[in-house]
Amino acid sequence: MRKNTKSSKSEYIVHPLEPVYDEHSRILILGTMPSPKSREYGFYYSHPQNRFWRILSDLYKEPLPETNGEKAAFVLSHGIALWDVLKSCRISGADDGSIKEPVPNGIASLLGRTGIKRVFTTGTKAASLYRRLCLPETGVPAVPLPSTSPANQRYYTYEKLLKAYGAILVT
Repeated sequence: MRKNTKSSKSEYIVHPLEPVYDEHSRILILGTMPSPKSREYGFYYSHPQNRFWRILSDLYKEPLPETNGEKAAFVLSHGIALWDVLKSCRISGADDGSIKEPVPNGIASLLGRTGIKRVFTTGTKAASLYRRLCLPETGVPAVPLPSTSPANQRYYTYEKLLKAYGAILVT
């Protein structure tokens, strides 16, 4: 089987998005690194097939936010901050399994200037990178959640994701 050379090409990415948070943020949801689509759209979880925003809108029983502004307002209205574990890395496309040379974001600094008490990670790679690179500095364990990526659909049905993400409601 021949590999697609475009998707297997690794590139060095510096995280282009600012964290989304305010003084009311109480939980932090961390991904690994914005996907090419999220970088293109300029906001977290922006791949059209990513289930993140649908999950949150169903959990909170609110309309699905469409624009970047609506998405930011949505999470902030629920005390949620968004960011990613990594500040930079070498990655092939959106394949977290291909990550090399990871450099963490300043998660401890963000926690120190906010009222955030709980941290969640989306996906296995975000959880392992957080444990290895951030936990020693933050001292705040993260609750791992499954990835909402379209690549994860065969492993996690929408119903399973919704149930897992219910953990953010009890914070």
